[in-house]
Amino acid sequence: MDLGLKGRTALVTGGAAGIGAAIALELAREGCDVAIVDVRRDEKAEASLAAIAAAGVRATFHTADVRDFSLAERTVREVAAAAGRLDVLVCCAGVTDDALSWKMTEAQWDRVLDVNLKGCFAYCRAAGALMKDARAGRIVNIASINGLRGKFGQANYAASKGGMVALSKTLARELGKFGVTVNVVAPGMVRTEMAAVLPPEVIEKAVDETTLGRLAEPRDCAAVVAFLCSDAARHVTGQVVQVDGGQYL
Repeated sequence: MDLGLKGRTALVTGGAAGIGAAIALELAREGCDVAIVDVRRDEKAEASLAAIAAAGVRATFHTADVRDFSLAERTVREVAAAAGRLDVLVCCAGVTDDALSWKMTEAQWDRVLDVNLKGCFAYCRAAGALMKDARAGRIVNIASINGLRGKFGQANYAASKGGMVALSKTLARELGKFGVTVNVVAPGMVRTEMAAVLPPEVIEKAVDETTLGRLAEPRDCAAVVAFLCSDAARHVTGQVVQVDGGQYL
C-alpha cells in the first residue's frame, strides 16, 4: 500500500533491533529516508541499516544515549540539515529492569524512567521545535498497554510508558495548531528478542489474554506506525492505538 510517504525523512530512536527496526524498515519501504538513533552500532544495527538501504532509500546511523538532551538536539538538527527536512519522529528506544516495588532500587527506577520517558521527551522536544517551525510533522511514541493498566513487577516500566501517553497527549495539544500530529502506539507483548527470554508460562499467559490467540509481531506495530505517519491519518492526533490482539480489553 502506498501511503504517500515517499521522499520524507524519518528519525527512529531504538531503530537498531526489535520493534524499532521493524518500524524503520516499514517506513523505508514506504519511501522514507530513515535515520536510526541507538546506543551502539552493532551487528543488529548493521542489519537494520542494510535492510533500509535495500529498500532504495537513504539510511544513516547516529550513536546516542537518548537520555542526553544536548545530544538529542544536535542529532535531530544534524538529520534535518542533511536531508533538508524532518517529517517523522518515532520514539521507540526503551529498556526494562523489573522488580517488585518494595525491592526496586533507585538505580532501577531512574534508568528505566530516564531512557523511556526522558529520552522520549528529549527527542520530541527537539523534533517538535523544528516541526513547529515547518508547520508540519508526525510524531509517534511507542508506549505499552502496561502503561495503561499497570503490570506486576514493572512499577518503573509502567510509570514510564504511562508518562509517555500523558506526554504525547500534551504535545498533541501544544503542536496541533502548527500542523503537527502526535500519537501513541501501545503494543501488548510482542515477539521480540526481549520477549524471547521470558519464562514460557509468562508468554503463555500473554497469549491467553489475547482474543486472537497469538502475540503481535513487530511488523504489526510497524504497519500502524506507518499509517499514523501518513496523510491518511492527518486528522488523527492525541490517540493511543493498542496493538495487542485484544490483550487489554
